[in-house]
Amino acid sequence: MGLLFAKLWSLFCNQEHKVIVVGLDNAGKTTILYQFLMNEVVHTSPTIGSNVEEIVVKNTHFLMWDIGGQESLRSSWNTYYSNTEFIILVVDSIDRERLSITREELYRMLAHEDLRKAAVLIFANKQDMKGCMSAAEISKSLTLSSIKDHPWHIQSCCALTGEGFKDGQRPNQDPGSLNGIEEYDEGEMRCHVSTRWKEMKTPSGVVISIYTYWSRTQCDASKNIRLTFTIKSSIPFELH
Repeated sequence: MGLLFAKLWSLFCNQEHKVIVVGLDNAGKTTILYQFLMNEVVHTSPTIGSNVEEIVVKNTHFLMWDIGGQESLRSSWNTYYSNTEFIILVVDSIDRERLSITREELYRMLAHEDLRKAAVLIFANKQDMKGCMSAAEISKSLTLSSIKDHPWHIQSCCALTGEGFKDGQRPNQDPGSLNGIEEYDEGEMRCHVSTRWKEMKTPSGVVISIYTYWSRTQCDASKNIRLTFTIKSSIPFELH
């Protein structure tokens, strides 16, 4: 499942926590659910209603609700919101035409009273497909940098191969705002700046402090040399 989940979820001791897995139809929600549960690909059919599975991480129990994403079912998503602590939003990275619908559904969820304290994990799925959007493109299209009241992280992944789940320990976020993502080029210099989680409070009373990550990669084409410089801060956690 990756260090991102293990580090974050291990804070909650032996309690049970509710997670909803949402997204438009054909985004890969159910496939991702069973990657978490079984660490393997399970052939699925469109979800009518919901699936629910229990996942245990270091003695912590998570009830994962996989909710159908067809247009006729989205109006019923709010019936699953009560007591939800984490939202997993799955985005089909090749479905450019409906990304605006995903954005509308995301902000409708975040405005709901029952989700006011929920953290959001966004999976940019189907990264193995030709012409897919990058996590940075999706972040920009969803205007994630405007989200100020919910901790969030966006992660590239491929549900069919499991790629991206074990690499989840490197959230990509913009240091200039509460959360975000930024990658840019300066000639042959590629820079990546990110911030993990700023301070947040969950219904369990956990406070997670800021974590920053900065890296710079310089490529010398004539010598085919790749140099990477990385600076990391510590990751302080407080339990209240």
